[in-house]
Amino acid sequence: MVITIIFVIVTVLVSFAAFKDDVLWNKLMMYPFIMKRPSEYYRMLTSGFVHGDWNHLLFNMFTLFFFGQNAESIFAEIAPTGGAILYIILYLSGIVVSSLPAFVKHINHSYYRSLGASGGVSAVLFFVIYYFPWASIRIMFIPIGIPAILYGILYSLYSAYMAKRGADNIGHDAHLWGGVYGFVFAFLVDPSHGSLLLEQLLHPRF
Repeated sequence: MVITIIFVIVTVLVSFAAFKDDVLWNKLMMYPFIMKRPSEYYRMLTSGFVHGDWNHLLFNMFTLFFFGQNAESIFAEIAPTGGAILYIILYLSGIVVSSLPAFVKHINHSYYRSLGASGGVSAVLFFVIYYFPWASIRIMFIPIGIPAILYGILYSLYSAYMAKRGADNIGHDAHLWGGVYGFVFAFLVDPSHGSLLLEQLLHPRF
């Protein structure tokens, strides 16, 4: 839980500073059009620590706070000596990896910019789903919980659809690929759980 809290605190502090400083805000966000040189690639990581507004920030940090605790517990169990490092790698690399598709897609689009921790948060969320596919996930305004695996599928389909439409300023590509990355990361750090995951999926528990 300690690492999750550190991530949340750092992100809130950096985002808050950027809210008050447009120069910092523009310096940290991902802007593929100007990222022609390696010296600008840092934006793929720093963009995960700035947000568009308080609602954007609070939603991401709320999700990270709850699912990050679960991820830390899982890492502590599967890798007692290196779990903390793996968790840090998952979150930070999740931000970067989830930014790559949008970077390639919009490298020549001067209008496109993106920011937010969504890619890293999605990686953490889907990492947890891999281990607890039938856990209940509650969404605002919906009175009952949704099985985690079902939520993950619907979330991915929605993100893929909205990314294709490109009708808003939300980084749906980051949501989609962050989730995919989190699921793959979970398998790579603990391949032996793959058979257990299959067994869990074949025997739903609500």
